[in-house]
Amino acid sequence: MNPKLPHKQIGVALIWNPARQILIDKRKAGGTMGGLWEFPGGKIEPGETVAECIVREIREELAIEISVGEHLITIEHTYPAFQITLIVHHCQHIGGIPQSIESDEIRWVNVNDLASYQFPAANLAIIHAIESGVNGSIG
Repeated sequence: MNPKLPHKQIGVALIWNPARQILIDKRKAGGTMGGLWEFPGGKIEPGETVAECIVREIREELAIEISVGEHLITIEHTYPAFQITLIVHHCQHIGGIPQSIESDEIRWVNVNDLASYQFPAANLAIIHAIESGVNGSIG
């Protein structure tokens, strides 16, 4: 990690529906990494737990209710302009219809189809961990 670069801690939700599809969203075209797909979530605020962050961010970005489950993976990644720590949890969709409030588009997708979407570099380790887990204990 480079102490000169800004660092963000991000709570990330892997939101599953009963059909075992996962929710992804497309970043707004004009912003950082615009047009790329991601797993929803956001910056952990001071005094906030990861689970509280995830629930808050999903309400703000997608207008749905979720339950936060087990931790999947934590990823440290350095981009040219900043560093991030992604703390990723499995979540269940429990209410509401997802809306693309903070993104250009949202989709429920099968795990096998994730490779056909373009994600930021840090997300590739999440996809690998999901694929490993789905083929193992959570599938």
